[in-house]
Amino acid sequence: MLRLRSGAAYASIAVVGIVAFLWPFWFPSEAGSDTAHNGDAWVWAMLLGILTVGALTLEISQRRINGATIATLGVLASLNSLLRILDLPGGGNAMFFLTVIAGAAFGARFGTLLGLTAMAASAIITAGIGPWMPYQMLALAAMGAAAGAFGKLIAPLPLKAQVVALATFAWFWAFIYGATMNLWFWPLIQDGGRLSYSPGIGAVATARRYWSYYFLDSFAWDAAGAIVNATFIMLLGAPLLRSLRRIAHRLEPSTVWT
Repeated sequence: MLRLRSGAAYASIAVVGIVAFLWPFWFPSEAGSDTAHNGDAWVWAMLLGILTVGALTLEISQRRINGATIATLGVLASLNSLLRILDLPGGGNAMFFLTVIAGAAFGARFGTLLGLTAMAASAIITAGIGPWMPYQMLALAAMGAAAGAFGKLIAPLPLKAQVVALATFAWFWAFIYGATMNLWFWPLIQDGGRLSYSPGIGAVATARRYWSYYFLDSFAWDAAGAIVNATFIMLLGAPLLRSLRRIAHRLEPSTVWT
């Protein structure tokens, strides 16, 4: 039962993310202002805080994680938030690099929690608290969760092959993160422009408009960030992945029969 409840907490985080990003498409009449998220962002932030604490509590209750795991999560979240301060070429964000490596080493649930806590901490450090913050938390949590699932999939491969696979994964996810983050404001700008969202034009036409907007507005920026993060993983991924997996193995709960 506890395991089921723990899974429900993570599923709830996913549901909150889907609703937070997509509600302007479902209720366009309520999203006709580019400042509309000033009224609802705090709701998503509050829900994410409650669900994150709830997930941690349930994980502790069923002894899936312990104090050492929480301490490790705190250290990695702090390091991740500090990496955001680095001014990398082309707008690269080094916290993506560590999120991917840590998610692959510790698993999808840890990657989800790392994405949520690291982005929240970085917002405080960089004074980046605003209506965009819960959306950044959700997007990075999705990256961490996907990295955890992908890391489990490629675990049987040789270490060098895993590093190449993770570098490729990080490259693709830089575009996914950028395209996802644009959705936090794009459907709110209904100014009648050729690249803006217009209710009632259909899903295909909406997707075409969004792709055109994304390509012109964010694609080059995300491409530069993708190269930077893939390079970081190729250079530092092997020793970091090996070390973090060793830590993850030592933190796994064990049962001693007497």
